[in-house]
Amino acid sequence: MEQKVVHQTALQKVLEQFNYLDEKITHYSSILGLADWDLKVMAPKKGRSVFAKATGTLRTEIFQLSVSKEMGDLLETLSTDELHSQLDEVTKAKVREYKEYYQKSKAIPADLFKEYSILTAQANDAWEEAREYNDFDRYLPFLEKIIDFKRRFAEIYGYEEHPYDALLDEFEPGLTVKKLDPIFAKLRESSVDLLNRIRESGQPTKAELFDQSFDIEKQKAFNRYILPLIGFDMEAGRLDETVHPFAQTVNIGDVRLTTRYLEKNVRSALFGTIHEAGHGIYEQHINPEYEETVLQSGASFGIHESQSRFLENMVGRSREFWQFFFPKLKEHFPVQLDEVSVEEFYRAVNTVQPSMIRVEADELTYNLHIMLRYDIEKSLIGGEIEAKDLPQIWNQKMQDYLGITPLTDTEGVLQDVHWSFGGIGYFPSYSLGNLYAAQILRKIQKDIPEFYQHIENGRFEKIQAWLKENIHQYGKLYTPNELIVKVTGEELNADYLIEYLEKKYTKVYGL
Repeated sequence: MEQKVVHQTALQKVLEQFNYLDEKITHYSSILGLADWDLKVMAPKKGRSVFAKATGTLRTEIFQLSVSKEMGDLLETLSTDELHSQLDEVTKAKVREYKEYYQKSKAIPADLFKEYSILTAQANDAWEEAREYNDFDRYLPFLEKIIDFKRRFAEIYGYEEHPYDALLDEFEPGLTVKKLDPIFAKLRESSVDLLNRIRESGQPTKAELFDQSFDIEKQKAFNRYILPLIGFDMEAGRLDETVHPFAQTVNIGDVRLTTRYLEKNVRSALFGTIHEAGHGIYEQHINPEYEETVLQSGASFGIHESQSRFLENMVGRSREFWQFFFPKLKEHFPVQLDEVSVEEFYRAVNTVQPSMIRVEADELTYNLHIMLRYDIEKSLIGGEIEAKDLPQIWNQKMQDYLGITPLTDTEGVLQDVHWSFGGIGYFPSYSLGNLYAAQILRKIQKDIPEFYQHIENGRFEKIQAWLKENIHQYGKLYTPNELIVKVTGEELNADYLIEYLEKKYTKVYGL
């Protein structure tokens, strides 16, 4: 009995130290999230360079705490068979998250990490300027250094077959090229086949209705109207503008969305905002008990994208969604939409048309954009291609995958922000999100047969309650594979997305 008490006392002391370190890292990360948001949304240009160095210092401090000797000793102690068996489920998950990062990253020198952190913070500015002026060369030196860093990190992290596996694992634990290649091959084959049938015999949509000017202030007003209705708590978040839309969590009660408004493209901000709201609602719904811990975030980037793609496409591009919201949109834009019916608008927002810009792509061709980036990233990290050749490689792959060629680098290789913040390995998460979302849709319709009736009536409470109960509340408690099995009863299955796209576009295009 006395020995057990000693063990309990020792365990309690270790847990206090571990939880203190976890809270400290999380607090620093929250402040860093706020700084990153400010750097991209609010900071004046002249101050961004020094700001970037400051965020690099803070990011390095978080890194050093995460791979410190103290953290290593605590993880080693909590991982012993004797102590680990006494931990509750939440603590085991926290140990899992820190241990995985520690084991991968402990060999990276702190000064190297700081150099990389400052580089990626400064690269965002270089990317924005290159994009604005259609000048890839302004961005190239930064990109070359980032790719060099990612190659070095891949070797430090370690991998079994392909160096890109080490980077995929950062965003979707357990994902490898070997697993992803056959999934993408199957999805690409079915997508191209459906695209060809639409081109050959599909009934045309009235997509030209979007070729008009839509006042930006009215777009903003409509976005502010729909956000709380679809489930985003504006008292625990906000909506701002940026070059490339993103969601940033400071904490569960402070989730910041951004979007981009284009007068000549009302769909950009409309669906971009719904997409980011999917991310934001997920973060707002995480169990408050996980706040100020490593678990206060989504299970993975792929699971996170499943929530944004689910809300944007399976909800936001549904006929029922527009049955409810179209009259209000018409109030905002009576001249542009005066003679447009709900059905015409629904079909128009689901127009399939290969386009240059990924974030504005339709549901069907979107995955082809992701596969293009996946192919490029694999080859970059594998050393088969170099950054200087990317504009030509990009354009050729756009022709191969989508049958179109960008006229400028701005609408080609410079369109995405991800490489500037070192997000190589991130892009597959978007298609994984689509795959997860279709699988989740199948399950939620079984549990809530009147799913689309709720949407048609503008009643999102029951849907969001289901998502919160089954997915959102858990944060990082479960790995992505554990979570999708818990929710749907099976591992990731590409068939559901293929069936969903086939069924949807057969109806939209009268095939």
